Amino acid sequence: MEDITQELCSSIHPFNPLVSTFVQISLMLVIAHIFNLIFKPLGQPGPISQMLAGLVLSPSFLSQINKIRSFFIQDLSAFYYRVFAFISRILFMFLIGLEMDTAYLRTNMDLAATIASGGLLVSFVFGIILTYISRFVLDIKDNTPAFSITITILLANSASPVVMRLIDELKFNTSELGRLASTTSLINEVGCIIYYSSFVTVLSSKNFANAIYSIILTALLIIINMYLAKWFARWNKDSKYVSNAQVLLLLVLVVSLAFSIEVLGYNSTITGFLLGVFFPRDGKTTRTLFKKLAYSIHNFVLPIYFGYMGFQFDIRDLLKHYQNILLVLLLLFSCIASRMIGTLFVCHRLKIPRIKAVLLAFVLNLKGNFELILIDVEAGRSATWWSPMIHRMLLIVVVLNTLITGPIIASILRRNENYFAHRNTSVESLDPESEFRILSCAYEPRHASGQLVLGASFGSSISPYLMHLVELPKRRRKAKLLYNQLEDGGQYSDEEDYGGNDVLEINEAVDSFTAQTRIRISQVKIVNTFANMYEDVCNAAEDFRVTIIFLPFHKHQRIDQRLENSKEGYRTTNQKILRHAPCSVGVLVHKNQTGFQLPVAAMLFFGGADDREALALSKRIGKNSNINLTVIRFLYAAKKEEESSPSSQSSSASSPMIGEPSRKVRVLRSLSRNHEIEIAKDNVFFEEFRLRYVTSGEVGLIERYVNNGIETLQVLREIMDSIEFSLFIVGKGSYGGSVMTTGLSDWEECPELGPVGDLLASSDLDIKSSVLIIQQHRQYTNNSNEDSVQG
Repeated sequence: MEDITQELCSSIHPFNPLVSTFVQISLMLVIAHIFNLIFKPLGQPGPISQMLAGLVLSPSFLSQINKIRSFFIQDLSAFYYRVFAFISRILFMFLIGLEMDTAYLRTNMDLAATIASGGLLVSFVFGIILTYISRFVLDIKDNTPAFSITITILLANSASPVVMRLIDELKFNTSELGRLASTTSLINEVGCIIYYSSFVTVLSSKNFANAIYSIILTALLIIINMYLAKWFARWNKDSKYVSNAQVLLLLVLVVSLAFSIEVLGYNSTITGFLLGVFFPRDGKTTRTLFKKLAYSIHNFVLPIYFGYMGFQFDIRDLLKHYQNILLVLLLLFSCIASRMIGTLFVCHRLKIPRIKAVLLAFVLNLKGNFELILIDVEAGRSATWWSPMIHRMLLIVVVLNTLITGPIIASILRRNENYFAHRNTSVESLDPESEFRILSCAYEPRHASGQLVLGASFGSSISPYLMHLVELPKRRRKAKLLYNQLEDGGQYSDEEDYGGNDVLEINEAVDSFTAQTRIRISQVKIVNTFANMYEDVCNAAEDFRVTIIFLPFHKHQRIDQRLENSKEGYRTTNQKILRHAPCSVGVLVHKNQTGFQLPVAAMLFFGGADDREALALSKRIGKNSNINLTVIRFLYAAKKEEESSPSSQSSSASSPMIGEPSRKVRVLRSLSRNHEIEIAKDNVFFEEFRLRYVTSGEVGLIERYVNNGIETLQVLREIMDSIEFSLFIVGKGSYGGSVMTTGLSDWEECPELGPVGDLLASSDLDIKSSVLIIQQHRQYTNNSNEDSVQG
């Protein structure tokens, strides 16, 4: 400590190193923002702009000027940056652990590990070859095992923080391929760390003992964090979040443990990640940590981290000898070639399409985390062979590799935008066994409870988002404000006052839901005017790649069981979302169900795209063993009589059309053909449903023949008198409706619900059941399926 004080106060440095470091950081952020304004319209992600900002200030450019170099490059400046990088890396890995979808990790562990192993094995082969070449060029004679490991890891490692940040910037993190890339890079980097740690462990028995101590300390802090998280949540039960002092205590414990493990001689990256993964997945403490860390790390810490990477770019020694230039080019080529060969070979064996395999290979080639740590560590341990020139040369390889790979990834995504676009915008297109991504919206806490009840009925295969929609007060009309995603990639807004106590009630409902169902919900808050709120919802649906949006009905139930209008803005927002949504939409009329189960549900099937979508949604509810689902199919009675009458068939066959049909006749024929196609689709889809779910006894089936809406209403009354359902599911129906619903829309109050949905939701029918009205995405096409990684 005295040495550091003397350095700070020494007259050798005309400027305080701490001041110069802060000035350098500020300049990096400003230049990065300027570069981002230039390169973002070209599709380049933020980390590239941040690395270029650091490169501008590096010794290769502005710091060549003596006065600038003497101001920025000081002995203690590097120390400050290393401390900052260490804390940043640990906190970011802790945040990655908190964000990690453990269910996806467990499900796809084998696939990700296989892809990672392909790149690792080929990189190790390239690394062994390059070790001999590098030893000859650089004249290295001592510590060859350490040098070989360093070169091998330089080629093999995939920097998981860089990968996750880059695909997040490119709005690719919620796709199946993006999630697979994040998981694979994480496994890849963990493999490299274990490989290096094993090498350190076998060097001496003392290192082995230190490894045991590191494992014990990590396990001990995991247990302590579990108790602290619960205790802090109980301590702040009347607050939205736990206190800043408690958050600081948790972060100090995490950083202190990481520092202790570094002192023991091991890398603490895995430690930070494990502490995040095993931290309680729900509750007030986790929500607070996520909020505090995500905003600061994504908006301040990571830009500085990437900027410092670029600042280390120094080509002064490189240009003196052509052998050094050739070696750097060879290392760059080997990084890309080894990753491409290994990943493409494994993806070919796994039948992953080539374009996805190429993109995956480039993503996994990103550098900038563990290899940077290893270069600095081995530089201190192996001073006999590790000259400053070699150190700078390997740093150049890391920086250039990422600067080259990042734009290539952005270019591939931009050129193949349609191919990688989200296409699972309809429930009908999904396999009932596949992951089901939903976006549930709530204006008020009572809406959230209804959405949670509905979400629980889909079982554990869902990935739910709960979006709290808050009206922006008239006194402060502002631009779009997203709770978890801002336009420039930032995470979380600081506008915490919006929503009032509703936020606390919704958080408590979510915590209760998670405790009962063990399903983790990603919470989102939007603050905007009702006139523009639909844009935020639709944009979020695209970013999250959800299949369906669930909206709350604009009326709520009073104590006397009657429905009463809420704010008119609720209805106008719902109507706009129904018109502009990029996926299917459901409107939930919730009737104050309690708990998180819907014991008895019914699906009303009349035919058409919306009813098929509702039936597809019912498949997932039918798979829930706690719910008794019955499908009620309405069939046109007159059509049955017509098909059974032989005279009608002979008369239609013996009346040929004479002359050229008129335009009106052609239009009617076209409409008739479209109607017949829809009927054929209905029959095929329903027959598949019957064979799969009805014959197995999972779902009940009732069929009723009716001629018009009056008879349909009578049948509904009969069924409701005999069975008390908790939920009715029905398709909205296209304009004009079906013959079987004729007359139901004469007294329609809410056309956005369709004739049957409006009838069931009205107070006139006096039912106690909740109603879910489904509208299928109209522009859905099933030409390809991006979210299926294999084929």
